[in-house]
Amino acid sequence: MKSLAELQAIREKMQNQINMRSEDEKVRIVVGMATCGIAAGARPVLNALSDEIQKRNLTDKVSVTQTGCIGLCQYEPIIEVYEKDKEKVTYIKMDAEKAVEVIERHIVGGHVVDKYSMGASGLK
Repeated sequence: MKSLAELQAIREKMQNQINMRSEDEKVRIVVGMATCGIAAGARPVLNALSDEIQKRNLTDKVSVTQTGCIGLCQYEPIIEVYEKDKEKVTYIKMDAEKAVEVIERHIVGGHVVDKYSMGASGLK
């Protein structure tokens, strides 16, 4: 660090990340980060979700968290979207591009991206 302004910028960035993880938010996105999820590519998915939420200034409305095993290893990486008063949506076989599309169409646009959802795969 070379200046107080640089330290303040780091503080603000980290505060946004902490706020994004808050459980009291309207929308909660959970990424399966057990060994199977990580091996299947969940870390880039988590990073893409976090980056897109920050880029769109949605940290006060959306939280991104991680969990352990969701129990569907063959469908990893998996993300689950929880919205107040709505049924949970589970997205399977995700990658970073699909994650950004989920933010665009589901979180911002309000429309479930059926082609990536567990229901579209015939699973319940």
